[in-house]
Amino acid sequence: MLAVFVARRAASFRNRLQIALPGVALAGCLFGVAPAHAFSLDDVTARAKKLAGQPYAAPVSNLPPVFARMQFADYIKIQPKMDQVEWKGDATPFKLGFYHQGMHFSTPVRISEVVDNRVQEIRYEPGRFDFGDLKLDRAATNKLGYAGFRVMYPVNRADKLDEVMSVLGASYFRVIGKGQVYGLSARGLAINTGLSEPEEFPAFREFWIERPKPQDKHLVFYALLDSQSATGAYRFELRPDNNAVLKVQARVFMRNPVKKLGIAPLTSMFLFGPNQMRDANNFRPALHDSNGLSIHTGDNEWIWRPLNNPKYVALSMFQVNNPRGFGLMQRGREFAAYEDLKDRYDLRPSAWIEPQGDWGRGKVELVEIPTPDETNDNIVSFWTPDQLPPKGTPIKADYTIHWTMDERGAVTKDLAWVKQTLRTAGEITQANLIRHLDGSLGFLVDFEGGPLADLPPNAPVQASFSVGDNAEVIENVLQPNPVTKGYRATLRIKVKDPNKVVEMREALVLDGKQVSETWSYQIPPGTALSTPSQAVK
Repeated sequence: MLAVFVARRAASFRNRLQIALPGVALAGCLFGVAPAHAFSLDDVTARAKKLAGQPYAAPVSNLPPVFARMQFADYIKIQPKMDQVEWKGDATPFKLGFYHQGMHFSTPVRISEVVDNRVQEIRYEPGRFDFGDLKLDRAATNKLGYAGFRVMYPVNRADKLDEVMSVLGASYFRVIGKGQVYGLSARGLAINTGLSEPEEFPAFREFWIERPKPQDKHLVFYALLDSQSATGAYRFELRPDNNAVLKVQARVFMRNPVKKLGIAPLTSMFLFGPNQMRDANNFRPALHDSNGLSIHTGDNEWIWRPLNNPKYVALSMFQVNNPRGFGLMQRGREFAAYEDLKDRYDLRPSAWIEPQGDWGRGKVELVEIPTPDETNDNIVSFWTPDQLPPKGTPIKADYTIHWTMDERGAVTKDLAWVKQTLRTAGEITQANLIRHLDGSLGFLVDFEGGPLADLPPNAPVQASFSVGDNAEVIENVLQPNPVTKGYRATLRIKVKDPNKVVEMREALVLDGKQVSETWSYQIPPGTALSTPSQAVK
């Protein structure tokens, strides 16, 4: 079953467009007549609750063969015509473009706009699209529709529209701010992620988008989610800026029991980095959309978990009641850290989830899936409640997603943070001063910022650390780093059984008080190899 799960996740198709499972459309209009009251989340919530009490109706593809057989290289040739975008004649700075059906997007989603509290469907028109050099019978598009939409806004220059949000496939969406390029994705809901059985992908079936007023700097839209096990109502409020902000209100109803429900899920890619030996044939020092999971617990602890590309599926759980925040982050913004002019990993944003209100007892979970290349999203993180409410009672989750390149700004200024984690083969210096690899593993952790820069050279900073039973600590040295005005911890260990996991934690302490976030690292089974010839590919 594990192989089935990995294969299912590996089918996640990226290439700068998130593709998972298709969104689907309802058979009929949910709101056939304009409501007499202001359209709101309550309208969608009522529909989601009613839908949860009905048997699940699986979507049926309406794609003709020429679209169903389409490959990605042809699909991306279908682009929206800029002179046919929604609201092109309106003064609002926001415009809407659409994604066409095709390939995995086998059923349409219904998209309506809300104007003065009146709901009107945005009808599919093939004339909105440029099909490039595709050899298509134009009659084949007569009964097709939209697969999703794009939000355009002049975030970089006042005279140029930029795509700042993409909503496409299942419940996936991506957002970028000024100077950023698309990287990791968010989802509406995750079901049974990280289990040996196939994951369930809920889909946004219908959207309602409020037409912004000319002076508005935000865009509001609603979504109805449906799947075999759950339904949901969502309100989104997008504010593009240097760091884009997306406010989310979710109301989820369970249709059937599930083994695991993931709230505010994030999906990303990690192939390799300085903490995991890379392919010697690749010129890039690092290749990832995110390189760590950051958690701010309800008990006010800050945790940093560097990511891995494991040999087998790895699941990490952090008991976090009433989380204050968590996110998949891209720490390290220097171009030299990636050396990639084509994909610009240095410009891909982090996503920081900030819960609103108390979420109760639960866990932040991290799923790491092996991948041979960067085309698969192999990292998933989410919060899962310890208990679900009874059927008919919604799970209420309000949160804000910050899409940012200011990772340091997400961590409290009162603590030092982990700037980088370096992995190396462990070594000893012989009597003749020649270095000798001794079969151990070495980790160098650079802490910087917060109170460290103002400490005197002789400050009694100490390293508080713990290592699991599957490893022996050979050396743990803490020394000031004059280059960063921080501290470098060097931890050398010998793994007892490389087929078992190793957990490690380290933090800086001064006068009995923790002055850094907690570095929490896992060596997955099968990856405790210390020489370059044994490096994980």
